[in-house]
Amino acid sequence: MEISSNTANNNGIRCKSKKAFTLTEMLVVIIILSLLLLLAQVNVFTMLRKNSFKSQVQLLISTLQSAINAASQSEKRYEFIVDLTEQSFLLREITTSDLSEVLEEEIIINQNLSDKCRVVSVEFDDGDYTFDGKAKFRAGHAGWAYGGKIVLQDELDQKYSIVLNRMDRIVVFRKGDYPLLKPVPKDDLST
Repeated sequence: MEISSNTANNNGIRCKSKKAFTLTEMLVVIIILSLLLLLAQVNVFTMLRKNSFKSQVQLLISTLQSAINAASQSEKRYEFIVDLTEQSFLLREITTSDLSEVLEEEIIINQNLSDKCRVVSVEFDDGDYTFDGKAKFRAGHAGWAYGGKIVLQDELDQKYSIVLNRMDRIVVFRKGDYPLLKPVPKDDLST
């Protein structure tokens, strides 16, 4: 029996042509998958970074809003203390007439801020500023004793403002170093 070299191999079995990836095709696929993975990783890290700043801002705002709401519905007084040096904040219920000392049993929340959300300054509506140390906002039945704003900065050095107005009980969050409304002195009202 004669076997043609075109249709059979040494064992007499027909050969089918095999299709396979070449080295170049494999490298192209690996590069495309690597780029897609890198893009997904960058998006996830960006989202986590934004959520971290956002979650800390939401905690600040909800703490302030809780303090003013609780004070307006009761005869209790609250103090929100921002420590610019330590990059932390504290909410306490004022139980004594000595406002200089914070008692352990008065503390409702004591939270440190991360590098993703930093307090850069506090301005009160009477014109007083602070860039370090502690700033205190007191809330009572009638509202905030002083209005003001807390200026925050994210990782990209963008500024944001949390604004407390002594005329209402709504805590406002704005992008940028938001201008603060200042109360009109009583002598200016009579003219």
